[in-house]
Amino acid sequence: MSNPPQFTWDDLQFFLAVARTGQLSTAARQLRSSHATVSRRIDRLEFALKVKLFERNARGYVLTAMGTRFVDTAEKMEQETERLRADLAAGSMTQRGVVRLSAPEGFANFFFASVLPKFAAHHPHLSLELVTIQQIMSLSRKEADITVVLDEPKGGPYFSEKLTDYHLQVYGSRDYLAKSPPVNCRDDLLNHPFISYIEEMIFAPGLDYLGDVHPRIKPQFQSSSIFAQLTATRNGLGLCVLPYFFASLYPELVRVLPDEVDLCRNYWVTCHQDMRQAPRVRAVIDFLREAVKGEDARFIPPFAAAIHSGQKPG
Repeated sequence: MSNPPQFTWDDLQFFLAVARTGQLSTAARQLRSSHATVSRRIDRLEFALKVKLFERNARGYVLTAMGTRFVDTAEKMEQETERLRADLAAGSMTQRGVVRLSAPEGFANFFFASVLPKFAAHHPHLSLELVTIQQIMSLSRKEADITVVLDEPKGGPYFSEKLTDYHLQVYGSRDYLAKSPPVNCRDDLLNHPFISYIEEMIFAPGLDYLGDVHPRIKPQFQSSSIFAQLTATRNGLGLCVLPYFFASLYPELVRVLPDEVDLCRNYWVTCHQDMRQAPRVRAVIDFLREAVKGEDARFIPPFAAAIHSGQKPG
């Protein structure tokens, strides 16, 4: 009888990282290893299995047909490993490890950052990596453990849960509005320069909201950063649609057509189903859920609640 292939779980981790990224250098960064080590591990695994898992070309590593089949097996082993780790950690209040959280810039800077001291106090042994460049992060390629998104994932092996609604209105600075044409109806908005996202770089349908305000608005200043939009608005460059939960922090900003323009969006927390039971991931999701609980007044202004209930705002 021939000897069965000899390889380790570490080899499979290296294989999955390359399979998901297609690049040795990217896989090396994720694994906190070196380009040469990743290449050596892949070569060793192929030698042990006596099968070619990747085609090497100028663009990177491409799975062969056998490599694609082997991904399913390796991912099942990965899932079982995560479950085993969860079982071993069951009953322990001390969560350890690194969690990478991807979240929109506004949510990250103006809400989550404010509760970070509480997070650190509750989970002193968890190391958190917060990424706000959301359009390049992928749960499927395990580039992030958890994401906060504006649109619920449709299909796929993902767990998702709505965290909260949040509201947006049109804002302008007091100085800008004092020297600009009055705004008494939506058509008057066309007489003002608007600040918004770069259309080609909008990474979530929930951010494409100018058309909901007025179909003929054409922004004059565009930025991929909501913080840059906020700064431009505060400096009197024009009008901008901003979330209430941070625009309301700046007394120099005034709501425009508050009785008429009120947009509602959602924040969802998501993770890969494989990662849901990992103690470190579960700890962060539970913390996020508790952090937004009871914060309706922060995300949903009283005037918006009155409008949606059919009452006149006071």
